[in-house]
Amino acid sequence: MGSIDPSRAFVKEVKRIVIKVGTAVVTRNDGRLALGRLGALCEQIKELNSLGYDVIMVSSGAVGLGRQRLRYRRLVNSSFADLQKPQVDLDGKACAAVGQNSLMALYDSLFSQLDVTSAQLLVTDNDFRDKDFRRQLHETLKSLLSSKVIPIFNENDAVSTRKAPYEDSSGIFWDNDSLAALLALELKADLLVLLSDVEGLCSGPPSDPHSKLIHTYINEKHQGEITFGDKSRVGRGGMTAKVKAAVNAAYAGIPVIITSGFAAENIIKVLQGERIGTLFHQDAHLWAPVKEVDAREMAVAARESSRRLQALSSQDKKKILLDIADALETNEKLIRTENEADVAAAQYAGYEKSLVARLALKPGKISSLANSVRMLANMEDPIGRVLKRTELADGLILEKTSSPLGVLLIVFESRPDALVQIASLAIRSGNGLLLKGGKEAKQSNAILHKVITEAIPDTVGGRLIGLVTSREEIPELLKLDDVIDLVIPRGSNKLVTEIKSSTQIPVMGHADGICHVYIDKSANMDMAKRIVKDAKLDYPSGCNAMETLLAHKDVMLNGGLNDIIVDLQTEGVTLYGGPSASSLLNIPEAHSFHHEYSALACTVEIVDDVYAAIEHINQHGSAHTDCIVAEDEVVAKAFLRQVDSAAVFHNASTRFCDGARFGLGAEVGISTSRIHARGPVGVEGLLTTRWLLRGSGQVVDGDKGVNYIHKDLVIES
Repeated sequence: MGSIDPSRAFVKEVKRIVIKVGTAVVTRNDGRLALGRLGALCEQIKELNSLGYDVIMVSSGAVGLGRQRLRYRRLVNSSFADLQKPQVDLDGKACAAVGQNSLMALYDSLFSQLDVTSAQLLVTDNDFRDKDFRRQLHETLKSLLSSKVIPIFNENDAVSTRKAPYEDSSGIFWDNDSLAALLALELKADLLVLLSDVEGLCSGPPSDPHSKLIHTYINEKHQGEITFGDKSRVGRGGMTAKVKAAVNAAYAGIPVIITSGFAAENIIKVLQGERIGTLFHQDAHLWAPVKEVDAREMAVAARESSRRLQALSSQDKKKILLDIADALETNEKLIRTENEADVAAAQYAGYEKSLVARLALKPGKISSLANSVRMLANMEDPIGRVLKRTELADGLILEKTSSPLGVLLIVFESRPDALVQIASLAIRSGNGLLLKGGKEAKQSNAILHKVITEAIPDTVGGRLIGLVTSREEIPELLKLDDVIDLVIPRGSNKLVTEIKSSTQIPVMGHADGICHVYIDKSANMDMAKRIVKDAKLDYPSGCNAMETLLAHKDVMLNGGLNDIIVDLQTEGVTLYGGPSASSLLNIPEAHSFHHEYSALACTVEIVDDVYAAIEHINQHGSAHTDCIVAEDEVVAKAFLRQVDSAAVFHNASTRFCDGARFGLGAEVGISTSRIHARGPVGVEGLLTTRWLLRGSGQVVDGDKGVNYIHKDLVIES
């Protein structure tokens, strides 16, 4: 369970909840039922029911469903001549009658599969004018809820006395949003949730990248700010109707949350106090104004600070890093205390041991990080270096110079030490930075960010480095391709894949670390044994740890591989084999060659020669780091030349693929991309280039008066 947002603390007291399901949630774009969404919704309601909540549903969708079914029926029953005539609109009341039957049959079927009973209650506007009806409604609901039955309400459009209830907006209630608000008041609910096809209320149209989610609606603040947009594609009112119903209910004392019905766990998350959707609350205007994080404002501030940083002298930029290194050591005790709290919470939550290991800042780690920062500080200033100097024509000098990328967004998991490395690299390369760490390192990241930003002078500003604290802010940041220049995800394959599919900002990084060690028949077997054990055992969860061991068939035949296998198994490594190795070594067959264990496990396979090893690596690897152990120089050269990975080693452990070990000071990550930077990404990987041209009044004028010589000039130190 995530931590409860202060504005959502009231959910701890919620016992009775009214959930309104919009038409766009119930149906797909083609008008048919969205079975997957409804199934997930019913599973959430079953869970709430089993947790002891009183759950009351209001479901739209009958008219749209009925219309779709009657259109099909009319088509089936029409002759060709009938279809040539102008088509009369279907009667809305008939659509409601047919659709209501289908809708409730589906709910009954889905809930029955979950061992839950549901009940249908059809009401009209006039019913609520009758005191006896309202008294009976309470009695019926009391009986149903005491038996753990889920009541499902809908307006009985088929017999409504209004001429067109699905268009007429008068009366006590006028659509299912207002019906849900009325029922929440009538039945004394503790919370009303309105499920829609959007995340909540936005400051502009959802398609506008500058729009942002309004987490808490304050009537006086947001009334003139928001854009409601069009009506729902299938329902009656769209967001305008929802806001009107929500404001009315909240004013009467019922908290309301508008959120997406498309996400499988949103109702559960609401009741866990997570800050999703838009909250309407009668006391919202009294709450201390907590400034909501504005993703664009954070990114713009980082860019402005980075430009001030770039304007400093090399000595001043160096001093910032040295001050940060000192601050880390001065605050080591405080940092360790916060980190220990994160580690304890992770252990209590049952996280995997490999994650807890990455999370812990072990003794000596802070000093090591501080020394890495000092190493970066003492590097030559990388900004503004002349990389190439050319005389284009007489007196026309062109220089290619190094330049910061701009603003970086780094999303990383587990390791708080990564925050220090990334922040110091960003400062050294003159870039603004936005950081989002994993929730498991929340306290560690917060204290490290505070220590680092407080060491940055006011002339630059601590907003050079922004710390994103909520996962919900990431989608907003990923829209800002006009402000953020590069995204670097450091984490699981799932994290990297999600980010790549969610943004137009260039993404640099690696999804997998499927590293190979190939033992050639010419290998020194004592050396091979050392390298294999180090590559697998030194840090099994590292992205540069060996995940697949390839061996020449002769190494299998002469018993050398068997010795290595025994050593690995003695150290607790679980082995899986490819088709050849599994039968020859009597080990379980691996389900896939493209698998990152990040644990004491690896795949073993036998290959015919170095070219088979190269083909295997290029087909199944992740282009991260691959190694050959061989004494035959011809074989080694073929491997180094033909393996298409970011780092390829000869007679050295894959664990050497690391920014600090490469002498980069630190790394922001390891890139398996084939553009810009590849392998461990240090300062140089966070730079781009600019062209500076100096002349004395020259003009092109159709190139008539310019004599191009393109002469390379010596680069002055």
